[in-house]
Amino acid sequence: MIFGEIKKWADFVKISHTVFALPFALSAMLVAAREDKGWPGLETFLLILGAMFCARTCAMAFNRIVDSKFDGENPRTSMRHIPAGTVSKASAWTLWTVTAIGLIACSYFLNPICFYLSPVALFAVCFYSLTKRFTDFTHVYLGIALGLAPVGAWLAVKGSFGIEAINNGFHLPVILGIAVVFWLIGFDIIYAIQDYDFDKKHGLHSVVVRWGPKNALKAAFLSHVVMLQCLAVFGLLCRFRVAYFVAMGIILVSVLLEHWLARIRNMNWVQNAFFRLNAVISIVFVVGVAAEVILGSFRLVR
Repeated sequence: MIFGEIKKWADFVKISHTVFALPFALSAMLVAAREDKGWPGLETFLLILGAMFCARTCAMAFNRIVDSKFDGENPRTSMRHIPAGTVSKASAWTLWTVTAIGLIACSYFLNPICFYLSPVALFAVCFYSLTKRFTDFTHVYLGIALGLAPVGAWLAVKGSFGIEAINNGFHLPVILGIAVVFWLIGFDIIYAIQDYDFDKKHGLHSVVVRWGPKNALKAAFLSHVVMLQCLAVFGLLCRFRVAYFVAMGIILVSVLLEHWLARIRNMNWVQNAFFRLNAVISIVFVVGVAAEVILGSFRLVR
């Protein structure tokens, strides 16, 4: 019974999708803490995890609540928990409230700037869910919401954007945040293609509705090109070497495969392109960064 409830709520907020933003936040954490051998301390690490979990859960609960009407009308999403009646709106609002307080609490124990900015973060991650009602560029808002993850993790470690964040005129956490923004824009456009007919019929906005699937896929590809360039710049500015750029090679192949699948649209194209390949991208990225930070610390010791 207990495990069944845990599974239900984990599915309600799509806990598995935490794999998207969290690795980029952890990567920013590792780079910010490089002088401490990439480890900010157990307390800071756990608070960052807690803040990330609460922010994402809060955002997803809000999304499921405000979109429940559209979810119930869309055949693809009609069996989601609120329209199916397995989760009440009152319970969902309770989850939203608890996790919103959790984010603020984690931010409070991290440092003052994180605490002061936590309401801004809450607004950013929840506001996305409303944007499909009035703008075609809803993907950009979602990208910005996820792009705050590495910026927030950097602030959690450093407590400010000091001189150590700037390299050759570039702001490291911002460069990584921009990469996440364009990564998200690209794969969210791909994901939105499956709801093209429903969104168009019900007056919901997206790049796919505005430009059509074919042109939208071109925009998604260009977004991913920008993402790859930002990640390359980030690696060069951090003076990363072989491990990072091997990871970049795997990420490049994953992006190309994602767009190939999106264009042929075989039976499992969304599941593969949206979840599995993007999970590979984020996990490979944090592994590459972790390897470079560890190897960099080893070189310094030698």
